[in-house]
Amino acid sequence: MSKLASRHIFTSESVSEGHPDKVCDQISDAILDACLQQDSEAHVACETAVGSNLIVNLGEVTCVNWDKINPKAIARDVVKDIGYNVPSEGFSFDTFNYLNALHGQSVDIAQGVNRLDAATQGAGDQGMMFGYASDATEELMPAPIVYAHGLLQFFTALRKNGEIPYLRPDSKAQVSVLHDNGIAKEITAVVISHQTGDVPIETIRKDLEENARAYLAETKMLTDKTEFFINPTGRFVIGGPCGDSGVTGRKIIVDTYGGVGSHGGGAFSGKDPSKVDRSAAYYCRYAAKNIVAAGLADKCEIQVAYAIGVAKPMSINVSTYGTGKISEIQIEQILMSNEIFDFRPGMLIKDLGLKTPKTWSYRKSSNYGHFGRDGFPWENIDRADALRSAAGV
Repeated sequence: MSKLASRHIFTSESVSEGHPDKVCDQISDAILDACLQQDSEAHVACETAVGSNLIVNLGEVTCVNWDKINPKAIARDVVKDIGYNVPSEGFSFDTFNYLNALHGQSVDIAQGVNRLDAATQGAGDQGMMFGYASDATEELMPAPIVYAHGLLQFFTALRKNGEIPYLRPDSKAQVSVLHDNGIAKEITAVVISHQTGDVPIETIRKDLEENARAYLAETKMLTDKTEFFINPTGRFVIGGPCGDSGVTGRKIIVDTYGGVGSHGGGAFSGKDPSKVDRSAAYYCRYAAKNIVAAGLADKCEIQVAYAIGVAKPMSINVSTYGTGKISEIQIEQILMSNEIFDFRPGMLIKDLGLKTPKTWSYRKSSNYGHFGRDGFPWENIDRADALRSAAGV
């Protein structure tokens, strides 16, 4: 590779919990959490759509004690927690209209996945899922997406604790990072679009840039050339579901690795673990992260493919982008042995405890990325020693 080609800038985007699509993801996952609390074998494929003063739930739910769950109340609680509480803005937790069109699961799908034996439980759908890890950051994630998520979490805290009182819930951030030979070197540009009250743009740009610089200073990647673009259009007062509609599962790159690596196309939120779009993607991340943590590769991407109703994966593929300390074939053989990881849907669900969340929830996973944050079972690196032993290193 030429010296010129080794240097490149990569940009990733994050969106806040008040973004219309993220409002939907949270409501769908909050309904999923409620179902699993009532029935660990619940099957849920819950979609949410939001618009000006409107929330709609639709999809499939099969759950014991479903009559004890109030989707409308859950939606109102989520919206209130996010901070949409001003009716005059066109969307508020206490005034939006609500429509529930959830119904029972298709019997054609159920016959392939409703098996009590974890070893023979089939996948809830066909498709391919990916997991990725990199030693670029301590989270074993790509740097641009880590910084973009962290920046918006920081501003959400400033909004909720009243430190910047004019901030409203809807926001986006982009962080561009210069890499040299694959190593993150410096932040070249930061873009923040944040919904606000009717405040002079000069005040907004000053406050947000000062706080963004303070937060990102910890990365030690800001330079005197780093550019900041704050509310570039000059005004962002009308936002959230009043400014734009939203639906569940539309931010799949924000949810994963910020555009680094591959994506199978399936969304996560609102789906119970029998849907391998979600559970197998979590398991691929779990395996890839442990491979990197074990020192078997600096970068690792895992692809797994399934057929609906079939337990055994169609294929497992590993790519280490030339950074592997052992061959990709050796890593694949370790994964396919089922001795450290077992990619059969029922077994991986059991392994990660995905039917019975205890110290975590699916709603918590739906904001600021499903990967790279502590507290979720797929982020543990408890198999690294076993991988090193199996690899003989």
